[in-house]
Amino acid sequence: MNMLKGEEIAEAKLTDWRKLAQGLHARYLVDDFGTGARFVSAVGEAGDALGHHPSVSIGNGYVDLKLVSADAIYRDDEGTEHVVEWVTQQDVDLARRITEIAADHKVDADPASVSVLELGLDTGHSATIAPVWAALLTGNAEAQGHGSPSDEIRDGTGRIPNLWFGDTDEHETPSQRFHVEVYVAPEVAEQRIAAAVAAGGTVVDDSGAPSLTVIADQDGNTGVLCVAESPATKPAS
Repeated sequence: MNMLKGEEIAEAKLTDWRKLAQGLHARYLVDDFGTGARFVSAVGEAGDALGHHPSVSIGNGYVDLKLVSADAIYRDDEGTEHVVEWVTQQDVDLARRITEIAADHKVDADPASVSVLELGLDTGHSATIAPVWAALLTGNAEAQGHGSPSDEIRDGTGRIPNLWFGDTDEHETPSQRFHVEVYVAPEVAEQRIAAAVAAGGTVVDDSGAPSLTVIADQDGNTGVLCVAESPATKPAS
């Protein structure tokens, strides 16, 4: 299936879900493990009916769900098709169904609490160094380019954050090649930035805000707060 563009995901108005990095994410609050297990079981049955399933994590008081298609079709500027991990219509359809199931089970969504961590590494030769990182991070050479037309390292089991490579020309090693990207829901971005600044951080680049805000710590190390438009907050046309 074709990957959906950001505006197409926003138009779906998925109130319980937030688009972070490659997928749709939701957190549902549960009173106990049994409630969470019954909710997940119902979600599994819905997934069986649609032939598609989310990844699931159950913790103390919550159930986290991620929806992404492993076989989304991306077309580059030359029209070449690539199979990538991204949101497709089947993810949107299942997200809607899960929202209905949550209502039936009387579990509330907490979309503001979802987040995703990714790592970036600047390099002029990603194809050369990517196998090292694939081996180090996952032990699996197939993690290089998994679900991506690039050399990005993605663990198919979701154990570790994705590692992407930022293209850069050959130059003297800078003070920081690694970058941390934190994806958050739009409604908490300002609060997260304010908290970082209150803790001693500095906003060093907000030219890409609200999508990207670069924050430095007292030693000059930078991280990027990333925000995608909420699927539930796109203004009606």
